[in-house]
Amino acid sequence: MKLLTLMTMSLALTSATAIAEESYKPSVKVKRILQTTTTTSGDPIRYPNVTDPEVQTLIVEIPPGAETGWHTHPVPAYAYILAGTIEVDSEGGGKRFFKAGDSFAEMVDHRHNGRVVGDETVKILMIVTGQKGIAFSERTAAPD
Repeated sequence: MKLLTLMTMSLALTSATAIAEESYKPSVKVKRILQTTTTTSGDPIRYPNVTDPEVQTLIVEIPPGAETGWHTHPVPAYAYILAGTIEVDSEGGGKRFFKAGDSFAEMVDHRHNGRVVGDETVKILMIVTGQKGIAFSERTAAPD
């Protein structure tokens, strides 16, 4: 009897979680590509406290052999790699590679540079949560 009760409770909890997460009709498919509480630098996700909020959705294309140049993001941005592979070098020497299908929360206020790896143009879908009139990226000098 205890086993049956535990199994029933477990099934009910699993069903409730699925319903809560995917409240659309059964024909709608949802694929989570990112769920995180930290940026790529390991800092916690923080939402900006701004007076004039703005959301931007962008496609960033970086051709083979090119790089972004050293820069920072003053506001949160979320990226999904649509095509290609990029190596991101961050201040302090950390390097990470992201390829098509990868998603991540951009570093905020940390200098970094992205460089295309290979012969394919990197295409990145970016969603930026910032403030109207404030650029989502700021050019910086390379770290010493």
